[in-house]
Parts: sequence; C-alpha cells; structure tokens
Amino acid sequence: MTVGVGRGSAREILVVLALAVGGLLLAMLAAFTPWYGVAAGSPEVEVVEMHSPPWAVTDGGELTAVGEG
Repeated sequence: MTVGVGRGSAREILVVLALAVGGLLLAMLAAFTPWYGVAAGSPEVEVVEMHSPPWAVTDGGELTAVGEG
C-alpha cells in the first residue's frame, strides 16, 4: 500500500511546524525575559526580600509568630 503526499500536504505540515516553533520561541521569550523591572516602571531591577516573623513556642506547644496577641 503506497501513500502519495502532494504539495498541499507538505505545505500544511511546514505551516504547522513553523507555528509550533514560533510558539516555542514566544514561550521562551516570556519565560526568560526579565519583565518585572519594566512592569513596575523602574529602570533598575530590584531584589525583593522576604522576611518571616520570628516564631515562638507557646506553653501549649503551638508555634505562633512573635508579636501576635
């Protein structure tokens, strides 16, 4: 059984492959471009620090953040 592939089929496969490659390039651009400095309107990239409150063990053995009532 022989299957013949016409010019239209080959063109359709090339279009699908081109769209797939374009989508992968756009996804990589969105994933690896440092957009956060531009979104905030800041010309420089700033590091955001995360601080958690100090923890204390209560008499009942529960953990609570220091400073909470």
